[in-house]
Amino acid sequence: MSTTLLTIKTDEATKRELKTFASELGVSTTAFVNLIIKQTLRDRRFVLSTAPEPTPYLEGIMHKADADYAEAHDITPTRGKKQTLAHLDSLMK
Repeated sequence: MSTTLLTIKTDEATKRELKTFASELGVSTTAFVNLIIKQTLRDRRFVLSTAPEPTPYLEGIMHKADADYAEAHDITPTRGKKQTLAHLDSLMK
């Protein structure tokens, strides 16, 4: 994949904040900006909000999980963290 340079202008404080935020997420500033651009183009929308909002893809998964739960499909009840982790480990074997 070839790349091209995209230059934007911002103030130093915003640049530092963005770099810190991206670093907290474990990615570079470039990777973060590319992620935002690709997500915006893929979803054909851009949401300016601090409130968490599921993407249409995640909403689909949530609806499927609700339906599975209502019909008791693939439901394994567990009590507590230790039992839940033990069940998840058993699935990996």
